[in-house]
Amino acid sequence: MPAVSKGDGMRGLAVFISDIRNCKSKEAEIKRINKELANIRSKFKGDKALDGYSKKKYVCKLLFIFLLGHDIDFGHMEAVNLLSSNKYTEKQIGYLFISVLVNSNSELIRLINNAIKNDLSSRNPTFMCLALHCIANVGSREMAEAFAGEIPRILVAGDTMDSVKQSAALCLLRLYKTSPDLVLMGEWTSRVVHLLNDQHMGVVTAAISLITCLSQKNPDEFKTCVSLAVSRLSRIVSSASTDLQDYTYYFVPAPWLSCKLLRLLQCYPPPEDGAVKGRLVGCLETLLNKAQEPPKSKKVQHSNAKNAILFEAISLIIHYDSEPNLLVRACNQLGQFLQHRETNLRYLALESMCTLASSEFSHEAVKTHIETVINALKTERDVSVRQRAADLLYAMCDRSNAKQIVAEMLSYLETADYSIREEMVLKVAILAEKYAVDYSWYVDTILNRIRIAGDYVSEEVWYRVILIVIIRDDVQGYAAKTVFEALQAPACHENMVKVGGYILGEFGNLIAGDPRSSPLVQFNLLHSKFHLCSVPTRALLLSAYIKFINLFPETKSTIQEVLRSDSQIRNSDVELQQRAVEYLKLSSIASTDVLATVLEEMPPFPERESSILAKLKKKKGPGAVSVNELEEGKREGGELNGGGERGDNSAIAASNASTPSPSADLLGLRTGPPVTAAAPSAGSLLVDVFSEAGVNDDGFLRDLEPPTESSDSLLAEGPGDSDSAPPSVVSEDPATPLPESNELLNKFVCKNNGVLFENQLLQIGIKSEYRQNLGRMYLFYGNKTSVQFITFTTTVTCPGELQSQLNVQSKPVEPLIEGGAQVQQVINIECLTDFSDAPLLNIKFRYGGALQNLTLKLPVTINKFFQPTEMASHDFFQRWKQLSLPQQEAQKIFKANHAMDTEVLKAKLLGLGMALLENVDPNPENFVCAGVIQTKAQQVGSLLRLEPNAQAQSGEQMYRLTVRSSKDTVSKRLCELLAEQF
Repeated sequence: MPAVSKGDGMRGLAVFISDIRNCKSKEAEIKRINKELANIRSKFKGDKALDGYSKKKYVCKLLFIFLLGHDIDFGHMEAVNLLSSNKYTEKQIGYLFISVLVNSNSELIRLINNAIKNDLSSRNPTFMCLALHCIANVGSREMAEAFAGEIPRILVAGDTMDSVKQSAALCLLRLYKTSPDLVLMGEWTSRVVHLLNDQHMGVVTAAISLITCLSQKNPDEFKTCVSLAVSRLSRIVSSASTDLQDYTYYFVPAPWLSCKLLRLLQCYPPPEDGAVKGRLVGCLETLLNKAQEPPKSKKVQHSNAKNAILFEAISLIIHYDSEPNLLVRACNQLGQFLQHRETNLRYLALESMCTLASSEFSHEAVKTHIETVINALKTERDVSVRQRAADLLYAMCDRSNAKQIVAEMLSYLETADYSIREEMVLKVAILAEKYAVDYSWYVDTILNRIRIAGDYVSEEVWYRVILIVIIRDDVQGYAAKTVFEALQAPACHENMVKVGGYILGEFGNLIAGDPRSSPLVQFNLLHSKFHLCSVPTRALLLSAYIKFINLFPETKSTIQEVLRSDSQIRNSDVELQQRAVEYLKLSSIASTDVLATVLEEMPPFPERESSILAKLKKKKGPGAVSVNELEEGKREGGELNGGGERGDNSAIAASNASTPSPSADLLGLRTGPPVTAAAPSAGSLLVDVFSEAGVNDDGFLRDLEPPTESSDSLLAEGPGDSDSAPPSVVSEDPATPLPESNELLNKFVCKNNGVLFENQLLQIGIKSEYRQNLGRMYLFYGNKTSVQFITFTTTVTCPGELQSQLNVQSKPVEPLIEGGAQVQQVINIECLTDFSDAPLLNIKFRYGGALQNLTLKLPVTINKFFQPTEMASHDFFQRWKQLSLPQQEAQKIFKANHAMDTEVLKAKLLGLGMALLENVDPNPENFVCAGVIQTKAQQVGSLLRLEPNAQAQSGEQMYRLTVRSSKDTVSKRLCELLAEQF
């Protein structure tokens, strides 16, 4: 950029600024400004033509006055005239004035556009940069229409200077953000992508910002950028700090470009090309290794740059969620940051670990840091860090540590910052309900929470407590006893009185046999709180009193006396007065039978979405279920096809088939509305904590019981669905699925929950559960944009022979999805016989007027219908020999796709759905499994043997997989599916 000559100092401007600074009052400043404005106006309107220097000086003064907060309504034409000057300083001031003061709808835009066109075609790099900066600063639609076709040509032209290319890339990015429909890359796409190979690092840095934005909206057009980005990243990561001297920041080579490259790669799934993927994994491993190296400088800038790259690398590892070793290493690295002296690093580490906790590969590694996280919750001075620590405890909670985490969160509630108490209360409520096996612990936890933070217990929370107690008859007596004891405290929160009034009114008879909690004692205890409560609570207590008359006739006279008192029947509140009068009359004139009928015990509530979870989602903002919540519970039996619970104990599996344990159903998918009054006790305490609104389908899997002989299909519509639209399942041959459909399908062979598909418009999450030959799948369609999806339709198809092998029905989905919103679809599945193909899901909708059409394979594979079978060593090999026909065996020898890790292998084999048999194979390095595939037509027994060879003669890690089944097609299909997993 040319230097400003000494004569361009504009002494008049300096004097004016000095006068303004010397003003003693606001009035004096305004007076001096008005005087200068009058002088400038007279100069512009005078007969004498002003030279370029004078115009520049006066325009500069107007710009300074505007920046002081005063309106400027003239001088715009003089600024436009400066654009035609050949002097850099005059042209610069003209562009500066236009960028700051000219409105995008100004009548001068056309004149400005003409001047900009002249500068862009001048081939003077300085003038071209000034013009591009002005376009980016104004960014009007008219400018986009005028230059959207010209700027890409400048960007990719071979004779364009590097500084101009940088400005052109950033200018095009600005126009794309303001008017995306006008910036059409078309023929320029491949040439813009190849800017990633440019020798000038500044051009690459500017271009990658543009490519990242374009990729987010049009990922398919720019997918070739992945290999180029990996190549460029590899060169940077492997370079020394001296190799890129001009772009090395405190011994860190090109940190900004590295972060942008890693962010660009997060727009795409893992590379399909094995060489590219291997190179990328190598880069990520190198970045993790560099984090362990001693710092090359003690200055904070060095550590900031180094950590910025590290956190972007960890975000990419989490995004891919396919490399167990990298995920565990990332978790360990973040664990080191949990005790770092820098607060920001602790915050970022906790935030990243919250995401890692939802991965099946890294969840156990995250749990090893539980003591550190608990300590952070107790000792951190920054409330935002404490909140992230609470979020991480919530994310890492499972059955093994639920009691410890809930106890720590309750302990922290007593001293928690007021801004996070309500969210903490909601999380404690959800965890206590989700992982409660011992219901006495659940009741104690909830009441303790009300005692500690009663002011922050919303109505949804105590409503939920009442619902759980009512549907669980085995906890009602303990709840009544516990709440009776809690009410005896001198200072009792009003929410405790509400819970106590309701529970004692319904179940006080269960503890009335004890003289210490006789009916009259219960009534007196409740009534002692009456005058301290608000009107709604008093109304609830009056209802409890009339219930007492039905439960305990001996209290009738005492309660009638209370209802008859002037403070009740003449109460100023209409609701209380009406209740008192009606209850008094009811107790006086009704017979015992009528009274018992009117005041009988409340029936179990219909199961519905947990209002607690709904409130927590609302607090978290728009977008119903995030990725983390979709993957919630994937470490437990709900994620792995039966998980470790089924693989470890066949007796538990057998009992769960008829009566699921309260904590086994993490996602709340098992329990439907109760069939009889006694049914709730056989369901899960979770009933619907992690289900979505509208998932109660009467016609599907009542408690997921196996089919009976008399039932033609458990997938028939329930009685409540007779008026709904027909299910969108057809049999015709569908459109061709996406090329990556098989890869997406393979991701779900050993897991049931996660993100099935994601691009820049749409995210599809999946939760599913299987029992016997039946399955239920929930699909969550999330609109990631701010624009509505209209005419949104989905169609499930069973191609070819699959029509006779699977019975699939789906509920219709909402045709309109608002920006940032999410809708749910339920799909019911029945396995009629063994199968090899997968159902296809076709999705069509309009976004911004353009029709979007994509087809995916639903992750329904034959192993989903496994029932694990425990066997002793003798039984296993006896059965193995029986399945010795050549067609019954399928065997495959293949290279390991991932590093051999015993724990990861066990998790995947358990996720397959079979029982993992310990101490059966003579070689302790081998893995053997057994299971039975349940179909409506027949049962197919299957045995599996996996032999890892970490030291093969080829020098590569190898596997030999052998599957034997009573049906040859099952053996081949299982072998094909599993070979892709290791």
